Amino acid sequence: MSNKNIKMLDSLVSRTKIYLVIIFILLLIICFLNRNLIIPSVIIYTLVLGYTYFANNKRKSEISEQLQDLTMTVDSTAKSSLINSPFPLIIVETDGNVVWRSSKFISEFANIDINNYINDLILDVKQEIQTNKNKKDRSILKQIKIGKYDYKVLGQYTKSKKNIKEYMMVFYFIDETENVKLQEEYNNSKTCVGIIRVDNYEEIMQIIDSDDKTQIMAEIEKNIYEWANKTNGIIVKSDRDTYVYIFEQRYLEDIKEDKFSILDTIKELNTKEKVQLTLSIAVSNDGQSDKEKYKSALATMDIVLGRGGDQAAIRENSKYQFFGGRVEEIEKRTKVKARTVAHALEELIGEASQVMIMGHTNPDIDSLGSSLGLYRLVKSLDKDVYIVANTEGVTLENFIESLEKEEEYKKVLIDATTALNKIDSDTLLIVVDTHKINYVEEPQLLDKTNKIAIIDHHRRSADYIEQSILTFQEVYASSAAELVTELLQYAETKVELKTLEAEGLYAGIMMDTKNFTFKTGVRTFEAAAYLRKCGVDIIKVKKWFQSGLEDYNKISEIVKTAEITNGTIGISIYDKEDKDSSLICAKAADELLTIGDITASFVIGKTGDKVCISGRSIGDINVQIILEKLGGGGHITVAGAQVENMTPEEVKQELMLRINEYFEEITN
Repeated sequence: MSNKNIKMLDSLVSRTKIYLVIIFILLLIICFLNRNLIIPSVIIYTLVLGYTYFANNKRKSEISEQLQDLTMTVDSTAKSSLINSPFPLIIVETDGNVVWRSSKFISEFANIDINNYINDLILDVKQEIQTNKNKKDRSILKQIKIGKYDYKVLGQYTKSKKNIKEYMMVFYFIDETENVKLQEEYNNSKTCVGIIRVDNYEEIMQIIDSDDKTQIMAEIEKNIYEWANKTNGIIVKSDRDTYVYIFEQRYLEDIKEDKFSILDTIKELNTKEKVQLTLSIAVSNDGQSDKEKYKSALATMDIVLGRGGDQAAIRENSKYQFFGGRVEEIEKRTKVKARTVAHALEELIGEASQVMIMGHTNPDIDSLGSSLGLYRLVKSLDKDVYIVANTEGVTLENFIESLEKEEEYKKVLIDATTALNKIDSDTLLIVVDTHKINYVEEPQLLDKTNKIAIIDHHRRSADYIEQSILTFQEVYASSAAELVTELLQYAETKVELKTLEAEGLYAGIMMDTKNFTFKTGVRTFEAAAYLRKCGVDIIKVKKWFQSGLEDYNKISEIVKTAEITNGTIGISIYDKEDKDSSLICAKAADELLTIGDITASFVIGKTGDKVCISGRSIGDINVQIILEKLGGGGHITVAGAQVENMTPEEVKQELMLRINEYFEEITN
């Protein structure tokens, strides 16, 4: 900063007095040497005094005018107070020249190089001037830290009278250090509310021998209490399998760094029956009161359970952060929920004026097959029903051809525009095979009705549809088709599936399980057996999945160009423009898993203006957690994502970073 023209008002008067004394002494010496010069000396000294008085008043007037411009309507008393401000105060120009600074400013920052901070403030003002040239309010407010102290900088700026191209600014510094410390202490002392739940408690208690139940639960509680004690937290048991966890905000970062070690501690507990015990944990600091935070924690717990349990989630500033969740979901043995949901869904259908069924964008056979199964349920209840799906460009051409041959479905399948014209507030909207707001076929439909039901098998994401009145989201299920099949079995109304509808549901299960290989439980085979009884032609369904020679060659090329990273992960790029690229990438990812030593695979391709990623795993690596970092989701073994405004190569580099992060989280 230039100090050439530094003029400090507080030293101006003292300097002038010194100069006057020096002149007076010189004139006395001259008069002593030559008495004839006494009268001229008196005249000269009188003129000097007069000029000095005039110059000082003029300088004070100039500074007063500048202060008046800066402080607008501040009266003279306030100006005087400003000049003698107890706060450090400085007046500078945008060219860096210091016009004036108070004695408090000089003493406050005597041992600190303040120039860099002033330059930063000047740059902020310049930027403010450029972006808000017509702004009437020319004030500025900024928080800065100088050394160990926190300051709030208040100021104003106005045109300089000396140089119309420059601005003059006044800044005064208010020490906020104590206030900042008090605010930090206040924030740290705020309450965080958590909920801890033992996963599948009822089923575990049925499996464990009665003599060991008390001991096992005592061991679980002991570990939970010990873990909570590290944060001086309070644990209150609210149910047989649920605990409320209360602690101060200051320990939240410690919990994040600890990555909820209690999850691994509980999994390491041994039982005679070799049952793996897991916890679900939800923590929230969102809300003004403890009651609001508790409600927020309950909503977060729904997300954790919707993602399969065995993990923790923190809701902070309306954002979610997840920990754990690397173990495959445990299939629930009881079908009570399926029966309850089936009855509730029938009641909602009966009360609605009409029903619309909507899947996700770029619908697959699981989405369409599930929609057909629900269509038959609604028709059995004598209600008007439509399936919202864009079948143009759908990769399952063979299935669509079979569907279009049936006259009944021609008026049932409608596009999003038609659906928006038909829907009303009394319409029941059933969303299948997705729960994400931005992944449904037409997001605007969600705002047109208050009656929304969700049937999905994916792990719940943070951007889920909150306004649903009925949710059947079971992550243990292989597919949405499996869940819909169970609902049809337990419906009070007798549902007679047509062969094509049963085959669509069967195909949905086949696709998501990769021919009954992945995520296949007892209930999956039970659902398949029920559909088989409905007349499914397995050979016909198998033909729907057959690839042409051209597609097979594309898949072979993708597999051929795959790179191996982290020892066991295969990554490949399909960089050709292809309307079926999403299906090609999915099949190529499946094919990569057939290669020895590859435990996970990712294939990247272009779908219009987006880049899609298909992720597959044999279960050792959680591809859902990796792709969730890129805005995707799915399951431990099957997941996908779509990325905008990036090239396939850029997506590949980003994917590799996320894979490395995943392994770092595991090792830490």
